[in-house]
Amino acid sequence: MTETEVKRRPAKRSRREPSVVPAIPQVNLLPPEVVAARGLRIVRRWLGVLVVIAVVLAAGVVALAWESQRAAQAELTTAQADTTRLQAERQKYIEVPLVRGEIDRVAAARTFGMSTEIELAKYLAAISATAPAGIAIQSVQVAVEPPTTEPGTPTDPLAGPSVGSLTFEADSLTVPDTADWIDALNALPGLSDAWFTAAEVTEANGTVYYTVSATVNLTSDAYAQRFEEGN
Repeated sequence: MTETEVKRRPAKRSRREPSVVPAIPQVNLLPPEVVAARGLRIVRRWLGVLVVIAVVLAAGVVALAWESQRAAQAELTTAQADTTRLQAERQKYIEVPLVRGEIDRVAAARTFGMSTEIELAKYLAAISATAPAGIAIQSVQVAVEPPTTEPGTPTDPLAGPSVGSLTFEADSLTVPDTADWIDALNALPGLSDAWFTAAEVTEANGTVYYTVSATVNLTSDAYAQRFEEGN
């Protein structure tokens, strides 16, 4: 084999080189009407699917609305039944507010009427306790302003405001020390401006004794306030 023959021999094809297959030409021979009909069937098929989905969704919405309406109606029925029951229960206690109102009215009237209450027994005992030895209380007169009357202006310009007064007479075998007695009376809470108005000598059954008259004012501190709120 000569060198010229070697050069003319074609080179061997590599096994890794892919073989190239020429594309086969295709031609659509269907008429355009057939192609259009096939496309129309596909469109109709998808439209049917969409219609079915829309119907299912609408049915779900209707079912949900019906269920909500049924639940609301059940709640309304229950509320109406509770209202009827409560109204029946209320009829049993319809007089309670009237009774409570009457109790409150009576309590208010009692509080107002007793607002000027004074425990006189306590003050009578205090007068006797502060009296000098040998003095016996003979009579007591009480003057207290009612709750409907405002405290008046004292006639004595040196006296303070008062809501009433205690006037009493006492007998003594000796001349009483009225100055100390006045100080003791004025020191008691609820009493003020004590003064003695007269002292007379009286003889009875051969016994000579002195009769004294005194007045002591009552202040608002003397009110018992037993029926005030909080007491």
